[in-house]
Amino acid sequence: MAAAGKDGVAGAPRNFWGDTPATEEEYYASQGIHGTKSYFSSPHGASLFTRSWMPLTPPRAVVFMIHGYGNDISWTFQSTPIFLARSGFACFALDLPGQGHSSGLRAFVPDLRAVSDACITFFRSTLYYNPSLLALPKFLYGESMGGALCLLIHLRLKDLQNEDNDWSGAILVAPMCKIADEMRPRWPIPEILTLVARFLPSLPVVPTGDLVEKSVKVKEKRAVAIANPMRYIGKPRLGTVLELLRATDELSRRLPEVSIPFLVLHGSGDVVTDPAVSRELYATARSDDKSIKIYDGLWHSLQFGETEENVEMFRRDVLNWLDRRCGRGDGGDAAIAACSSTTVDQNICVDC
Repeated sequence: MAAAGKDGVAGAPRNFWGDTPATEEEYYASQGIHGTKSYFSSPHGASLFTRSWMPLTPPRAVVFMIHGYGNDISWTFQSTPIFLARSGFACFALDLPGQGHSSGLRAFVPDLRAVSDACITFFRSTLYYNPSLLALPKFLYGESMGGALCLLIHLRLKDLQNEDNDWSGAILVAPMCKIADEMRPRWPIPEILTLVARFLPSLPVVPTGDLVEKSVKVKEKRAVAIANPMRYIGKPRLGTVLELLRATDELSRRLPEVSIPFLVLHGSGDVVTDPAVSRELYATARSDDKSIKIYDGLWHSLQFGETEENVEMFRRDVLNWLDRRCGRGDGGDAAIAACSSTTVDQNICVDC
């Protein structure tokens, strides 16, 4: 009989990497990186859990990372910053308010602008207390709702004409620029929920499909995702759904205003967030440096939920894009200058 994982799921490992090494510190050492954990106070008074993943040698760039809805930074999300730290990048992330180890009602997101402010303040604080990082290239990285937050942060700082909006680029993984039609409640449910949300915004009653089932393609990896002790397993809250719909409607209208250099990656089989909107982002954004990768048949969880071969392909595409913008890629400046192609096809990376 298979051993149960942390939350009693049969066959699931005790940690996202498996049963050995037994501790996180030992695992980090085995990967050739080191990490830290701490708490940070947001401008709105929330206590937010943060992590860093650092290479053992001086970093060549900084990556600020944002997780998706219902997720956190201490389980499978870690696999990407660990990989990037091994590749020489200093990575920082926080559990968003109401997620993971951070304070707040679980999975209640009544205002993404406040969440954006928390992220911006954390990023600024990180650089203030680590002045050696100030001169390095700085990138945003976001998964799903985190991808939407990357764009909202960029647009918010742009609206404020803020000098902190000097990102070297953003990596947007299946960004929630629009919630896929398959995940949206059917009429007349949205109208009813909007009315009820005025009085009970935190009520967890919105009917949607199971996110893990729809995001993680490899069955064995679903057990690992489900074993996450901090995973939110309840139904989405009324106020959260309405805010996500509001924010994604705003984003879909403002895609032509996006000017940050970016790489957007999406699976054509994603039924959680809409890959067509990633294509629209690529087509309409005013960014001079923009790249897109649509993976044929892949699902929402590109960074973890696919076969190891496909996860490695995803990581390779991300690393190659970062390398070229840190002076380490084969294409160098010529590759960046050529970032204006309009040909997008399945499983083809345009200007990555």
